[in-house]
Amino acid sequence: MGELLRWGIIGTGNIAGKFAADLQLSGECAVVAVGSRTPEKAKQFAGQRGIARWFGSYRDLTTCDEVDAVYVAVPNPVHHPAGLLAIEAGKAVLVEKPFTVDLGEAQSLVDAARARQVYLMEGMWTRCLPHMRRVREILAEGRLGEIRMVTAEHGIWFRRDATHRMYDPGLAGGALLDLGVYVLSLASMVLGPPAEVTARSSFAFTGVDAQTEIILGYSGGARAVLATSMEAQMGNRAAIVGRDARLDIDGTWYRPTSFTVTARTGEAERFDYPDSGNGLRHEAHEVARCVRAGLLESPVMPAEETLQLMATMDEVRRIVGLAFPAGVGMPAAGRG
Repeated sequence: MGELLRWGIIGTGNIAGKFAADLQLSGECAVVAVGSRTPEKAKQFAGQRGIARWFGSYRDLTTCDEVDAVYVAVPNPVHHPAGLLAIEAGKAVLVEKPFTVDLGEAQSLVDAARARQVYLMEGMWTRCLPHMRRVREILAEGRLGEIRMVTAEHGIWFRRDATHRMYDPGLAGGALLDLGVYVLSLASMVLGPPAEVTARSSFAFTGVDAQTEIILGYSGGARAVLATSMEAQMGNRAAIVGRDARLDIDGTWYRPTSFTVTARTGEAERFDYPDSGNGLRHEAHEVARCVRAGLLESPVMPAEETLQLMATMDEVRRIVGLAFPAGVGMPAAGRG
């Protein structure tokens, strides 16, 4: 492996483009190849971004000797098979969130990576942002005191379009997996796995969840109150509230931003973290750091936590009755 961690991207969609653009700002990583099942798309994607190599299949990309790490940026149901190809090829693997459609698929990828002894990480890019790293430091310092509440929302307006992946049950669309994973991940980072899960959903005309609210309960009485929607542009703020102080993250909390810590006496301290680009290069840097250190998982987003998050989302789906077609994640079930 050379000085730069050399990336291959599986997929040519919006998030793949943002990832490629962000790595152009990196001095640690470089995109050297892209793969798609449609050769024309791969060629166009590579040409527009100055990427040296392109492939008309996922397998050809994963077996390229010039690729050290693979970023899986395809629709949700393809995360598992594409990730498995990269693992079997012995590459370090970053799988875009949601990691997979359900816990069974997630466990399969984790088991394969551990058996093959290759690096695997969920692409929860928010975890790697500078402001979120500082949030974890403040939590570790105990400045907030015992945490009593986490609140977070992630709502983005999407035009009602049955052909869009967010509305497509066959692509495991809906608010929960693509948007709700952010708020659930924040709660997990702060409070760990929940002891109880309560959820309600409103469904879109295609059968996917358009809006979902979740309350997580924890031993000791702490709560996480979470909301996600693909029908409305929310304020997209988040707060972590402790007995001694609260931490308010500016909207949009999951992107590069700032936050304020306010003591119960009213004294406030501001933390500003200006950043360039989309913020996606930080997760690539975390992969590079771990790979160079000989780690197989990231302490920022460990595999066991990814599995727990998938288990929580499975439970939310069970509660609200969110069903995808046969062969896509969990077996279909009636709405509760």
